[in-house]
Amino acid sequence: MSQPRIVVVIPAFNEEKNIAGVLAEACASGHDVLVVDDGSSDGTVELARQSPAELLVHPENRGKGAAMRTAIKHALDREYDAALFMDADGQHLPAEIPLFADRFKDTGADIVLGTRMNDNAEMPMVRRLSNAFSSGVISLLAGARITDSQSGYRLLSARLLEKLKNRGGEGFDFESEMLIDAVRTGLTYAEVPISCVYGDETSYYHPVRDSLQFFALIARKTAAII
Repeated sequence: MSQPRIVVVIPAFNEEKNIAGVLAEACASGHDVLVVDDGSSDGTVELARQSPAELLVHPENRGKGAAMRTAIKHALDREYDAALFMDADGQHLPAEIPLFADRFKDTGADIVLGTRMNDNAEMPMVRRLSNAFSSGVISLLAGARITDSQSGYRLLSARLLEKLKNRGGEGFDFESEMLIDAVRTGLTYAEVPISCVYGDETSYYHPVRDSLQFFALIARKTAAII
């Protein structure tokens, strides 16, 4: 594969503490960068506008899945070969963007997922256990070994973006469902090891709501397979 055109996508919600630093490094990667602000009420939008990145803004908070779909439409409209999604809170290191670009160039995989499982000592025990559980379940449903299903650091090919552009799902279940459906329908999958970074960032994962969405997803996919 010749040098692919990749857009780095950063969904953001109330990330004024971290967004400037993340954007500075991401924009230095040599790839186009897109910020999708999902209804922030702090200074995230103003800081994003000060960077070279392109910016799209939701007037109200709609969830990560909605932000990803906005970015998917943008990437398809601009005819990128792939979109690389990373979080705005500093957990994903922009210095590791080349790992995804190189893996995609070498393999052409429709999903390149960043996995923290090679070095997860910094991951809180509760997160480690929940990740192991969810990754195990999603691996069974997808029919392939997925080591870090909760990782949001992932590259998606244009072929997969086309399949995702009209999908529903407003929250974190959107990311899980795409893994299951992509692999089960024959799209190709690869992983790259990434750093496990945890600090004082704010998590927007809601244990009750998002757990219920996850189990509803599992029930729906299990019924479809059976």
